[in-house]
Order: sequence, then C-alpha cells, then structure tokens
Amino acid sequence: MKNQKLTRPACYAVNVTMSAFAVLSPMLFLTFHELYGISYTLLGTLVLINFCTQLGIDLVFSFFSHLFNVRLTVRLLPLITATGLLVYAILPPLFPSLAYLFLAVGTVIASLSAGLAEVLISPVVAALPSDDPERDMSILHSVYAWGVAVVVLLNTLFLQLVSHEKWYILPLLWTAVPLCAAVLFAMADIPSPDTASDAKNAAGIFRNPLLILCVACIFLGGAAENTMTQWISGYLEAAVGLDKLWGDVCGTALFAVMLGLGRSLYARYGKRIDRVLFAGFAGAVVCYLTAALSHNAVVGLAACALTGFCVSMLWPGTLIRTSELLPATGVAVYALLAAGGDLGGSIGPQLVGSLTDFVAENGLCRWIGPELTSEQLGFRAGMLCAALFPLCGIVVVLVTNRLVHKNKDTRNIKTESEEKQA
Repeated sequence: MKNQKLTRPACYAVNVTMSAFAVLSPMLFLTFHELYGISYTLLGTLVLINFCTQLGIDLVFSFFSHLFNVRLTVRLLPLITATGLLVYAILPPLFPSLAYLFLAVGTVIASLSAGLAEVLISPVVAALPSDDPERDMSILHSVYAWGVAVVVLLNTLFLQLVSHEKWYILPLLWTAVPLCAAVLFAMADIPSPDTASDAKNAAGIFRNPLLILCVACIFLGGAAENTMTQWISGYLEAAVGLDKLWGDVCGTALFAVMLGLGRSLYARYGKRIDRVLFAGFAGAVVCYLTAALSHNAVVGLAACALTGFCVSMLWPGTLIRTSELLPATGVAVYALLAAGGDLGGSIGPQLVGSLTDFVAENGLCRWIGPELTSEQLGFRAGMLCAALFPLCGIVVVLVTNRLVHKNKDTRNIKTESEEKQA
C-alpha cells in the first residue's frame, strides 16, 4: 500500500541532494586544480556543463512533457543522481589522467536528474492534498538554501578531518541521501500532475515583450546568484587570503544562510516584488564591487555573504512577478523561465573562470592592487565583471515597470474612450 505521507519527505530529500551536488564541485575546485592540474577555465566549465544540461532538460520538458511518465521519472530521479555521484567519485582517482573527463560525465548524469527535479518536484508537491499548500511549497523552496548551508558545514568538517587526496569519499557519502529518497519514493504514492504541453503557448511565447523581459530578469538573477555560489570558496581562499576553513564556513555557508533568510523573510513579510527585485539587483552590484575592490579580508567576506541576501529573491521573485503580469501562463512558460535561469547560472560562473585565467596569465588589471599576485588579480577582475549581471538586471526591472505602467495607461485610456462612446 503506497503512502502519500512519504512523498513530501522524499521530495525534500531530492532538494537536499541537489544542494549537495551544487556546492560539491566549487568546494573542491582548488583540490582538483592542485591534484590534477585542471585549469580554472575547465573548472568553471563543470558549472557550465551542469547548468547547460539542466537547461536542455527544461527546454525538452517545456515542449514534450506529455511524453514523460511522471511517476516513473520521479522515482528514477534519485537513482540517476546516485549514479552520477558514483561516477564522479570513483573514476577520477582510478584514472587521474582522465580525471576531468569523468568529473564531467558524472556532472552530466547528476545534472540530468537535477533538471528533471527542477521541473517535476514542485508540481508533485503542489498536487498533494494539504491543509496549507502554500506553506508546503515555501518549505520545499527553502530546503535548497538551508540544505546548502548544512552541506557546506559537513563538507568543511570532513575536509578538515580527512586528507584532500581522499576527496572522493565525500561524494560517496552523499549518495546516501538520494538512495534514501529512492526508498521513500518506492513506498510513496506519487500524484501525477497535468504536464501536457501547450504547443500554441510555447510556439508564440516570445511574442509577449513582458515575458521576454521576465526571461531576461531570471537569466541575470541566475547569473548573479550562481556566480557567487560557485566561486565564493575559491575566491575567498585565493584572492582574499582566508584559510579554506573560514572561506567555506564563513563564506559559502553564510552565503547560503543569507539566501535562505531572504527567502524566508519574503515568504512571511514580503510584498511589492517589483521593488524587491530592484533592491536585490542594486544590492548585488554593491556587494560584487566591494568584493572585487576591497583589500580588507573581513569586508570582502561580508560582501560575499551579503550577496546571498541580495540575490535571494531574484530567481523566485521573477517567477512571482511573471505570475502577476501573466496570470494565464502554463507549464511551458515556467519551464522556459527555468531554462533562462539555468542559462544565466551557467554563463556567469564560466565567464568568471575564463576571465580569472586570462587576467592571471597576462598580468592585467594591476590597477586593482599592485601588491596582489596574478591569481588574486584574476579573481578580483572576475568578480568585477560579474557585477555587470545585476547591473543589467536593474535596467531590465526598470524597463519592465515602465512597460507595465504604459500598458496600464493604454488600457485606462481605452476604457475611458469606450465609456464616452457608450
């Protein structure tokens, strides 16, 4: 007899697994760089592979969701993730000359599961009977942020107790979470939400300028959030000079705490999402510039952590804003929004990685700090460039608000004209 009470915990476990895998590579970037000689550009490409794979799943699902068996797919999600983690953990140490190849293969497999989870887990939770469905959804979306904080603390503790040469034990241990989720899903009754694609809506989706702006907003929000998420640990260690312990605990973990805090506060007190988006983008610009230009370790750390609070509502806030502006949207719209966010989340970190290598190799940007090493200059130049994403986000929010007001004025004039004719 299937039990629907087990479905929610299983979905939460999937989100914890997603958070564990999302921060695993960034926390091991310097380890991979030292052990296998992998460049920062290639390390950034792992993030690109992750988000591009999720992007592909988002796009496929937006047009061909009717081809998926939802119940079977959801039950397979944690098993796919566990397979990816096993490839990621076992094969690179066995074949160090091919370490990057197997890291990339493991990333692709786990990212396939993450992409499907991004599209399917929320509808499954929404389809469950509940006295307070909004609270359930709020918990689901908060689990990821708080999960990152817990995962970072546990990863840091492990790396302090175990030699970095044995990093592969870490992803092996994390396979326990998706395996637990798989057991829960096997015993749970999984509702099958309506995932039929609206072909007409998908085909003409970009005819609406407001939707184009919403996709641009979530693209820039995803870039602003994930650039700091992916590089904060390496940046604080290499560019600011903090010990890895403090970089991970006070950097990555505190960033995740601030991310979860921002989302929790909005869920309880939030309103006027347009103003929240503007403030979030503006705050992120200040934080990125401070992180790039400050020569004080404490100020740099604080700027990186506070970025989490500033970007906390950029992704979910865009979804809320879209539902306000386009209330009749369907599954295809939100899948495309997720694709936009994933694309931003892939390009941002990749750009920082490439720029870090370029500046470090060519000795550029000495004006940032003549006393800094080439690697430190590279990281700071990358963060400086990353500020362009939230800066463009401010422009998008302002243009969106102006278009909304223009459309509202047009409707008012049209209504007054019709009333006079009547």
